[in-house]
Amino acid sequence: MHIAILTFDGFNELDSLIAFGILNRVKKPDWRVSIASPTRQVTSMNGLVLQAQVTLANAARADAVLIGSGSKTREVVATPSLMEQLTIDPQRQLLAAQCSGTLVLAKLGLLDAVPACTDLTTKPWVQEAGVEVLNQPFFAKGNIATSGGCLGSQYLAGWLIARLEGMDVACDAMHYVAPVGEKEEYVDRMVRHIAPYLSATASLPTAAAT
Repeated sequence: MHIAILTFDGFNELDSLIAFGILNRVKKPDWRVSIASPTRQVTSMNGLVLQAQVTLANAARADAVLIGSGSKTREVVATPSLMEQLTIDPQRQLLAAQCSGTLVLAKLGLLDAVPACTDLTTKPWVQEAGVEVLNQPFFAKGNIATSGGCLGSQYLAGWLIARLEGMDVACDAMHYVAPVGEKEEYVDRMVRHIAPYLSATASLPTAAAT
């Protein structure tokens, strides 16, 4: 099982790295989480240099893809050479987007008739792309989930784990990272946000080649 976190120059550290940490709480031999970028290194909005682990082409073949946010997302969606590499597909992958990552999904035409969450800065740009923006931290429909606000990345990570490994595993991951004295509160809040969008009959995408 391979989950790729799309991370571009100007990335928001909280979006990519909180999800990266939570997703890596799943300790299984076939479970892999990778930072996927268009270049070997990317620099965050605050100057952190991060080494990419896989390419965008690898991400297009992953079982799940999480699109992180950043200060240069509008440049990304305006760059055809980048967007053409994002051959992601909810028919064969789980897709999650954080804040301005929702704009990437919108520009790829993957949010047609699907409302979404994003941050307040990105909201007008997503609306201009014809997508209804919800005033809530998390929403999912089918194999696509979106979240708004940096710390909403915990809900995307929880949703991905719940879809792929079950809610009990997602709860264990959240319990591990939650603050001492507030663990049950964090777990309960995650469940409250993602459980309405999980179904016992929900089908997983056809496994992608890794």
